[in-house]
Amino acid sequence: MVRPDQGNIQTAAAGTVGGFRLFGVPIRLHFTFILLVVYLLVTGMSDRQSSWMYIIYILALFASVLAHELAHAFVASRYGVKTLEIVMFPIGGVARMDRGLRPTEEIWTALAGPMANVAIASLILALLYYGTAWLNISDLARPTDSNLAQRLALGNLILAAFNLIPAFPMDGGRLLRAILSRFKPEDEATRIAAWAGRMLAISMGLYGLLSGFFMLVFVAFFVYLGAAQESAAAMGRSLTNGIPVRAAMMSEYHTLGHGNTIRDAANLLLATSQQDFPVTHGDQVVGFLGRNSLLRALANQGVEAYVAGAMDREFLAIEPDMDLAAVLPLMTQSGTCALVMDGDKLVGLLTTENLSQFLLLRRFGVQPIAVKA
Repeated sequence: MVRPDQGNIQTAAAGTVGGFRLFGVPIRLHFTFILLVVYLLVTGMSDRQSSWMYIIYILALFASVLAHELAHAFVASRYGVKTLEIVMFPIGGVARMDRGLRPTEEIWTALAGPMANVAIASLILALLYYGTAWLNISDLARPTDSNLAQRLALGNLILAAFNLIPAFPMDGGRLLRAILSRFKPEDEATRIAAWAGRMLAISMGLYGLLSGFFMLVFVAFFVYLGAAQESAAAMGRSLTNGIPVRAAMMSEYHTLGHGNTIRDAANLLLATSQQDFPVTHGDQVVGFLGRNSLLRALANQGVEAYVAGAMDREFLAIEPDMDLAAVLPLMTQSGTCALVMDGDKLVGLLTTENLSQFLLLRRFGVQPIAVKA
């Protein structure tokens, strides 16, 4: 069992297909990022540039994006905020923190990424200037082995400028949200920055379609998705802030015994609308059997296998009086269900399905019974 105050749930983001650790931070690659890299490697070759130098250029840009995200992680750590993972997307990396940042923290953390790219570009340009290897900017339009360093410096400056656009999901959007949060509620500030991100994405997409620059359309799609996710997250926080978990949890549920079989679990899955089951031994919760684990056990172990061999012994346990706004990111990380525990006693379940229904009712003004005066 893992409670929020005992550690963070380390679940890989959906769509990631590989990764590694750098300075203790998990770096994960989204499958669309890998597709983009393959596309660039296949289409970016030219007769003026050797294949190996082009590969080095792509890897160097990748390293620059990583430096950008690690700068975010470093500054956030100075405020006591841990970076759970960095996910590489086609529009760059996304650093996921273990808690939300306060306005001042967000300003300096957001600025750290672009400033890292400016520092890299400045270092390269200084070395080129003192090494008498300076080239005119017009020469950079023709990639060659000799101007790789100049193009890398320009790439870092473009990366910094792009991220400073005041729209989500770029760093500039986070700066805008942090500044607006000093005068407006955080959810309203987020919606403004997210709206700017959607408008930017639509403009980029239309220009890409009209000009035949379809890579820009591809980037615009991810910018729009990022802005929409930030907007949805802000609405979720505004609808759950100050609401306890007990107001949204399922208080009527079924459990499985430690000695039940997979057949028993399958029958309960069919007989009820519940898809996730706490596993108990007497009055003690000893595990958790989700739908996916149940199906895997059916396929690999058969119906006569015991639930105890298929259950997860590490699961998310939350307290009934926890703020729902703090639980939302935990639910995103851990999966579809959390067990609501009052001490060692199981008092309810919180699933993504009933949480979505709760948010929908809140949007229409339904007041939770558990928080009525």
